[in-house]
Amino acid sequence: MATAAYLTADATVSAHRASAVTLSDATIFAQPTRALYVGGYGNLTVDFADGGAAVTFVGVPAGSLLPFQVTRVYNTGTTASSIVALY
Repeated sequence: MATAAYLTADATVSAHRASAVTLSDATIFAQPTRALYVGGYGNLTVDFADGGAAVTFVGVPAGSLLPFQVTRVYNTGTTASSIVALY
């Protein structure tokens, strides 16, 4: 069984790419993020790279850099804004 890329990524290496996140309940990212930047305060609902149920983080402060490896940022439940995926 092959090891998932997110499990073997060197966590000390900085991001090499970024893209604005379009909130969607259906879209799954082509690869897991290295982190998320949240520009505007609010709640954030995501799917983590290892699967499992969606998780909602309540009251994420504006300007937060979250070291989360996620595959989806939901429209439903997310009130935070200006979210950028770092890869």
